[in-house]
Amino acid sequence: LQPLQAKPVQNSSRTLRRKPREPEVARSLIKKIFSHYVKMPVTRDAFKIVERCCDRYFKQISNDLEAYANHARRKMVEKADLEVLMRRQGLVTDKMPLHVLIERYLPLEYRKLLIPVATSGNKVIPCE
Repeated sequence: LQPLQAKPVQNSSRTLRRKPREPEVARSLIKKIFSHYVKMPVTRDAFKIVERCCDRYFKQISNDLEAYANHARRKMVEKADLEVLMRRQGLVTDKMPLHVLIERYLPLEYRKLLIPVATSGNKVIPCE
């Protein structure tokens, strides 16, 4: 009887290397948000276009926020950068401040995090 020997592993030149993928917004999230506002069925071809548009939109927003932070010689994007971006896009104006947008479109648990709220005993919870 002879002991079994392991077979040598062949080093093939066809080693599979995957390209690193860029992070993406989940398709299910885009579909859920889009179907909430459209309120009708959407064809697959139309949804693919919506996905591409969302991807480009978020890339552009990210690049703009990064540019604002770099211009201010910071390494972190701050709330003020986002507000400047929303002003430049026309979403935030003197008649439509950021707090109104938050109250109108975000659920209560997010509103509590973003807007200071007075509680009993006149204690104010900061918006951090």
